Order: sequence, then structure tokens, then C-alpha cells
Amino acid sequence: MIEYIMPITIGIAIGLAIGYVIAKFLEKSKSSKLIRQTKKEAFSIMREAKIEAEAVKLDKILQAKEKFIELKSEHEKVIIARDKKIADSEKRARDKESQISQELDKNKKINAEIEGKIEDYDAKMEYLERRTEEVDKLHRKQVDNLEVISGLSAEDAKKELVNSLKDQAKADAMAYIQETIEESKLTAQQEARKVILNTIQRVGVEQTVENCVSVFNIESDDVKGRIIGREGRNIRALEAETGVEIIVDDTPEAIILSCFDPVRREIARLSLHNLVTDGRIHPARIEEIVKKTEKQIQQEIIEIGKRTVIDLGIHGLHPELIKTIGRMKYRSSYGQNLLQHSREVANLCGIMAAELGLNAKLAKRAGLLHDIGKVPETESELPHALLGMQWAEKYNENAEVCNAIGAHHDEIEMKYMISPIVQVCDAISGARPGARRQVLDSYIQRLKDLEEIALGFLGVQKAYAIQAGRELRVIVESEKVSDAKAGELSFSISQKIQNDMTYPGQVRVTVIRETRSVNIAK
Repeated sequence: MIEYIMPITIGIAIGLAIGYVIAKFLEKSKSSKLIRQTKKEAFSIMREAKIEAEAVKLDKILQAKEKFIELKSEHEKVIIARDKKIADSEKRARDKESQISQELDKNKKINAEIEGKIEDYDAKMEYLERRTEEVDKLHRKQVDNLEVISGLSAEDAKKELVNSLKDQAKADAMAYIQETIEESKLTAQQEARKVILNTIQRVGVEQTVENCVSVFNIESDDVKGRIIGREGRNIRALEAETGVEIIVDDTPEAIILSCFDPVRREIARLSLHNLVTDGRIHPARIEEIVKKTEKQIQQEIIEIGKRTVIDLGIHGLHPELIKTIGRMKYRSSYGQNLLQHSREVANLCGIMAAELGLNAKLAKRAGLLHDIGKVPETESELPHALLGMQWAEKYNENAEVCNAIGAHHDEIEMKYMISPIVQVCDAISGARPGARRQVLDSYIQRLKDLEEIALGFLGVQKAYAIQAGRELRVIVESEKVSDAKAGELSFSISQKIQNDMTYPGQVRVTVIRETRSVNIAK
């Protein structure tokens, strides 16, 4: 058994040794083949890299040559331009040398002529000196002869001549001074007119003359009946709340609102518009809408004031002054809208101050505020200029602005340069033809006086002048005035109007006493 196993083991060992040798040989053959292939690829890559390097080298050489050619061309252009400048400079230098040489030749000729003239002059001066000596001798001889004939010495005659010349010189001087003064006045007037005309020419503001009537348009005549209400109660309620006379006549699709106060008229118009739009028209609703409209108008007044100061480029005004400026829209002065007038005066002042080299912004500010005293919330006995000055001082306005406001009607002394400018521009805006109407202002003042007389009686709650001042409607407090006293009050008011006022035609005084009972169902 052992004899068989031993040969097999030896055979296996020999087989393993031969396999190992063959595997090593095959592995070595494969490694050498891989090395040869890698070397071949490396050689190929190096050859391609050399080719690419040659191509890049040729490209860079070409770029360098092109850059060189470009720089060479630019350098040649610079050299050519410099050569041209040098040639031009040389040409100008040659021309200048030629010109200088010509001028030198000319100067030589002139010098020769001057020398000849000097010689002639010297000869003439010698001759003149000789003639002067001869004339002096003759003059002395004549003076001696005149002294003998006149009996006066030369000094006495000289004094008399000087005195006569002095009198003549004084007369001539006075005439010249007078002529100069007149010419200066004329020139000054012309310059002043020129400044004013330029100012007026650069400002064109259309003037709107406020009427006392507004027309409220409605969609159809059916709405008129709803506005009038049962037995006219809606009309009466609206008139009592707004103080505006509402005229409903045969005019198609229109209702007329009559009142001298444009604020009241605007409140009535807007209230009517809101009532018609809402559709609920009755006395309680009318009171509510009128109160809301009054608040709306007050807000609109503030907005108008803000827009005005922004348009004119005026900054830093106190809110109360801005509100006062807004109220100017609903006021007129002799038929001229006060806000339009103040805007125009502000523009005129700014332009005129700029023409005269003064502070244009300050002048424009004073021009806008100069008539704020015309829109007081309560009546005042002070002139509007002084009242406006007090308001401006109260709200810390500049001293120059305050003085210009107070002095534009000469109530106080003018202390600053812009004060006369405001006065002049106010006159330009208000005094030109067509700007104002005296009649309308006196008419409005008469209506205000009518209302003031009625409000002065005890128990009067509201008073409205309507129908162009032919009727005064007085609303009294029912708790303070009885029915019997209402008639007495009507008579007393009519007598006071008759005694204190001057008016055309007749004034009817209507006293309205209304009682109202209100209960709330819970």
C-alpha cells in the first residue's frame, strides 16, 4: 500500500511544481506585454504633446509678430503726427519771423517819419514861442491902455469878471442839477414800471367772482317732490339747518340754492346730493347729513390750505394758518375770490422781490398771508391787517412777514423792504379793472349785518338772511321764547333794522318757533 502511495505523492508534487513554474512564466509574459503596451501609449501621448506644443508655439509666434506689427504701425503713426506737428510749428515760426521782419521794416519807416515830424514840431514850437512873446507884449500894452481908459486896475477887472462868472456858473449848475434830478426821477419811474409790468406779465391768474346762487341738478322732477316732503317739511328742515333758501320752481330738473355765504351754500349743495343719493329724505336724516357735511367741508378747507402752500412752495406754516388759508376759498373781497387774490399777490411778491434782489420766498409768504385777517371765525373790531398781524405773531411767523401783513394798508409803520412790495402787489391785484366789484361786497356786508342784528336778541338761536336780503328768517329757542313773545321779537327786530340800517325796498322778518318731543322706545 505504501509502495503505491509514494509514487502518487511524488507525482502530485512534481505536477504542482511544474504548474507553479508555468504560472510564473505566464504571469511574467503578461506583465512584459502590459509594459510594452504602456510604453507604446506613453510614446504616443508624448508625440501628440510635442505636436500640440509646436502648434501653440507657432500660434504664439504669430500673435507676437502681429502685435509687433500693430505696435510698429501705431509708433509710425505717432512719429508721423509728431513730424507733422514739428513741420507745422516750423512753418508758423517761419511765418512769424517773416511777419516780424515786415513789422520791423514798417517800424523803421514810422520812426523815420516820426523823427521828421519831431524836427518840424521843434521848429514850429520855436516860432510859436516867438509869437507868444510878441502877443504877451501886445496884451500888456492893451491892458495898460484899458486901465487908463476904464480907470480900473487889472486885478479889479479880474475880480469883477470872476464874480460874474461865478453867478453864471451857479445858474448853469442849478439848471444842470434840476435836469439831472428830473432825468433820475423819470428813469426811476421807468425802471419801477418795468419791474411791475414784468411781474404782471409773468403772473396770469383767472379771477372768479362768486355768485350768490348755486344750481343743484337732479335726474328727474320726481325727485323734487321727495325733496320738498309732506307740506314742505323737508325743505323747511334743510333751510333751518343750513341757512340757505331753497327755491323749487318750474325750472326742469333743477333746484336753486340762494345764500350770500358760499360755505353755507356748499354745505347745502353737498347735503342735497348725499340725501338724493341715499334716498332717505326726512328731517332727522337731514340733520344728520348736514352735520356730516359740515365736518367734510372743514376737512376740505384744510386740504385746500395744504395744496395752496405746496403749490406756492411755502414750508413751515402753522396748521391754524393753513386752515385759515383754506377758508379763503369761501370768502370774497369786493367780488374777488380771496384765495385767488392771495395766491396772485404771493406770486407777484415773489417775482418782484426776485427782480429787486430781495428774499423771494419770504416775500411770497407775506403775500399769501397778507389778508388772513379777512376770514375770522368770529367778528372782530380790529382792521383785518392788524388782526392778520396778530395771528401771524401768535403762530411765530417771521418779523418781516408780520410787519408786511400789518402795514399793507398803512395801519402801522413799514420797517422792512418787503412791506412796500406786499402793499404794491396787493394794489396791483385788487385795483386793476375788472378784478373787484364794490357793489357785491357791500351787499354781502348788509346781509351779515342783518343776521348780526337778529342774533343780538335774547332767545335767538339762528338767523339767516335770504331772498337777496329781502327776508330775515329767525329761529328761536322754544324754551326761552313763547308764541306771544315771538310776535314781539319779530316787531323789535324789524324796528332795529329800520333804525340802524340803510337798505333798498323792504325786509320781512319771520320768527320761527318750533317745539319737538322726542322719546325712545326700548
